[in-house]
Formats: sequence, C-alpha cells, structure tokens
Amino acid sequence: MQALLRLSRGVDWLNTQVGKIVIWLILGSAGISALNAIVRKVFDTSSNAFLEVQWYLFAASFLLAAGYTLLQGEHVKVDVLSSRFAKRTQIWIEIFGFLCFLTPMCLAVLWYGTPFFLRGLASGEMSSNAGGLIRWPVYLMIPAGFTLLLLQGWSELIKRVAFLQGLIEDPTAKKAEKSAEEELAEAIRNLAEAAKGSSQNKTLGS
Repeated sequence: MQALLRLSRGVDWLNTQVGKIVIWLILGSAGISALNAIVRKVFDTSSNAFLEVQWYLFAASFLLAAGYTLLQGEHVKVDVLSSRFAKRTQIWIEIFGFLCFLTPMCLAVLWYGTPFFLRGLASGEMSSNAGGLIRWPVYLMIPAGFTLLLLQGWSELIKRVAFLQGLIEDPTAKKAEKSAEEELAEAIRNLAEAAKGSSQNKTLGS
C-alpha cells in the first residue's frame, strides 16, 4: 500500500502541474477571442483559424483539467443521500463509483478515442472550413485528457482504500491551498506590478 500511495502522490503532483498550466489556456482563449472581435470590428475581416484555435484551447482546458478537477473534488456529485451516511459508507460509495463507473467509462473513451486520434494524425486531416486548422492536435486531447482522468481516479481509489485501513487522513477533506485560478490571478497581478515598476524606473531614469 505504501508503494501505491507513492504512485498516488505522483499522479496528484502530475495533475496539479497540468492544472496550473492549463488554466493559462483559458486566458489565452479569452485573449484570442477579444483580439478576433477587435480585428473583425476595426478591419471588417476575420479568420476561421482564429475561431478554431479558440475552441481548440477550450477543449484542451476542459479535457486536460478533468483529472485536476477530480483531485480538487470539484466534479459534480449527487450527494443528497450519501451525505447522510457515515464517512466510511460515503468512502465505500466513492470506491464503487471509481471502480464501476469512472474506470470503465475512461477505458471505453480511450478504446475508441485513441484510434480516432491516430487516424487523424496519419491522414493529416484538416478542417473543412476555409483557412481552418489541422485536426489532430485537438483529437489528441481526447486520449490525453481521459488518461489523466483515469490515473487520477485510480489515485483517488488508492487514497480511499488507504483511509479505510487507517493509513492516511480523510482524502475528501478540503485542503486550505490556493486553487489554480487563485494562482493565475496572483501571477497576473505580479506581472502587472512588475510592468508598472519597470515603467516607473524608466520614467525616473529619463
């Protein structure tokens, strides 16, 4: 079990890093959307590539962050009934869910989604829209995202079994840590303050 817990910590670390990176894709998608709107209004022109890269980034952020979202316990759960049960019963319900629902679903998507990506990669499939983008990068998000989700599901399963054995604390308890969104907001504030400080230094120097 200790080896499995080390594996679980490794998966948690991986999805945490992915979550910190993927959050920037949402900012990028919003920036491209704003730029596309400005270009369309000012120059009366647009590009399907601009439109498609937006949903490429959105698809990547949604799929790649699925494992991170599970790690944070933010997936939607119907806990109206389970919340009335004892903690150990709730844990057993979640173990059942990971084994009988999440794992088969992820394996099924990987079974069908991986060949779908490989066909797109081999054929060099392009968007049917004029000026559109190549398709395989967004197809790659399917096996990549569901692999991360499957690994996180197994990590959560390991932690719940370890909890039932009394080896770790309750893995469902919320931890008082900064979310990826909070870290992104802090990074943006730091960049803004650094830019402001640089501008003031240049003014004083001149």
